[in-house]
Amino acid sequence: MSADHSISWLVMCGLCLAVLAAVVIGSYGVRLSRTTSDFLVASRRVSARWNAAAISGEYLSVASFLGISGLVAKYGFDALWYPVGFTAGYVSLLLFVAAPLRRSGVYTVPDFAEFRLKSARVRACATLVVVVICVLYLVVQLQGAGLTLGIVLGVPNWVGAVAVGVIVIGNVVGGGMRSVTFVQAFQYWLKLTALAIPVVALSVHFFSDRQPLDIASPPLVSEPTTVQVSSPVEVQIPEPVVVRGPGTVDGVEVDGEVRLDARRYYLGPGLAVTIAAGSAVPVVIDAPASGADWLAPGQAFGSEHPMYQVYSLIVATFLGTLGLPHVLVRFYTNPDGRTARRTALAVLALLTVFYLLTVILGVFARLYVPHLLTTGISDVAVLVLPEAVFSGLGGQLLASLAAAGALAAFLSTSSGLLVCTAGVLSTDVFRGRVRSFRIAAAAAGALPVGLAVAVSNSASASSLDISRTVGIVFAVTASTLCPFLVLGIWWRGLTARGATAGMIVGGTLAGAAAITAVFGGEKSAGWNGWPAAVITFPAAVTVPMAFGVMFVVSRLTRDQVPGNVGQIFCRMHAPEGFADPRSALEPRNLDSTRG
Repeated sequence: MSADHSISWLVMCGLCLAVLAAVVIGSYGVRLSRTTSDFLVASRRVSARWNAAAISGEYLSVASFLGISGLVAKYGFDALWYPVGFTAGYVSLLLFVAAPLRRSGVYTVPDFAEFRLKSARVRACATLVVVVICVLYLVVQLQGAGLTLGIVLGVPNWVGAVAVGVIVIGNVVGGGMRSVTFVQAFQYWLKLTALAIPVVALSVHFFSDRQPLDIASPPLVSEPTTVQVSSPVEVQIPEPVVVRGPGTVDGVEVDGEVRLDARRYYLGPGLAVTIAAGSAVPVVIDAPASGADWLAPGQAFGSEHPMYQVYSLIVATFLGTLGLPHVLVRFYTNPDGRTARRTALAVLALLTVFYLLTVILGVFARLYVPHLLTTGISDVAVLVLPEAVFSGLGGQLLASLAAAGALAAFLSTSSGLLVCTAGVLSTDVFRGRVRSFRIAAAAAGALPVGLAVAVSNSASASSLDISRTVGIVFAVTASTLCPFLVLGIWWRGLTARGATAGMIVGGTLAGAAAITAVFGGEKSAGWNGWPAAVITFPAAVTVPMAFGVMFVVSRLTRDQVPGNVGQIFCRMHAPEGFADPRSALEPRNLDSTRG
């Protein structure tokens, strides 16, 4: 058996059908998109159930579809904090943000900044933060698309990034929010189906196979397996293996076959590692090798400070959802605050079912495709698992379904991010018309595509797992928009200078950590391992600093609190129809604005 699997024509058909469905459904939405309000917020006419499916579709990105299963297979118990955090973030969103934000009556996060603080400077700062977050998140999605399509189709990584980018730009430019809503709702159910059917099939196989589970030993391969090393990796080899060049072992060129004894090695790209049947697989150095360690909490993700990693991850995922611009804009599409709350509750149910399936697939991946732990590229576990377990047509059909679900994950989240970015740019930089939205969408889509291609071709780019990279982006949102929205909605004392200072400090620190981690700077030496821990998991440091700066600066400038803050709070927190609609800044009437 080889880790290099040839993809059948069925997988190609699955990918093509996923793209075709997105284009056809998006084209239907284009027919209904006429006004600027259609493009920005779907004219605020999206029902709770439909919006919940659309939110779940765009929120469940490649990090959720592929990354969670890979992290569970690789790191075990501590990886469960990712699905728990991503889901629990919606509880925070439901409790603190969803309904008040919808009652404010504005269209975008920068609109809310001006509505709440009456400051063009805060609005400009919020605009910049939203654009930066969306671009960072888009780059991660396109990188994931490049990696996955590169493995599935055997094409260079940049081809996948460009292909997904072009499809997303076309859908968003054509129909905006109304068009994307239909596509994302469909893509949620496609992704759920793409996980549920393999889980059922693998569960039946597992219980009929009656394979004994020995949690005390490292994962074993049941037949001779060859693993191709595609990027530099440090591994612990528990039993002797044979490697074949060309490539490097501990920096020494290898040409031909070499036997490696049991110890730690640094393997270069190009090597083929052959593992004998019944042998334990070499495991990347930061992952638990034995099943007992894999099941035990507190191992975290390979750092010298595992508990700091866990707590920082909890802060980032629990609070980061509150600041995701493409999710927040979805609540503007609900007719009222009550519908927004119902939407958030429905999303919790949909996310819970989805993440349960990803965790089960992660367990099966460690059991049936343990060779992925040798290269550390565990993000593709969902894609290679079906054909590794089921031979023939059945495995190919399941693999094609998984590939279609992965592509839907790329398209849905990227579409939501691009709609959000285009909406902010069209209202804050351009004239706020349909034509402005389309120009903004094309420009905002081209930038992350270019960045994703550049990062993919960079020799210094980090090989962080997709979900861990997304976790860093969550740390940026938790350090910027989350403090601003929480304090802006629930604390009357927030001032324009306080909000601006907090977003600048939190965004600068978390953004610097994100860029450093993506380009491998977290591997640099430092005092007792702390720089690496803070760079890859910055939220525990940056989020309290952002909150603290906002509070302190606002207290020092308390004389600048808006004079009508009581009316503003009445509008956000009073039941629908109770507050005087003239009590605060009126939302702009975009419904009649056409291209």
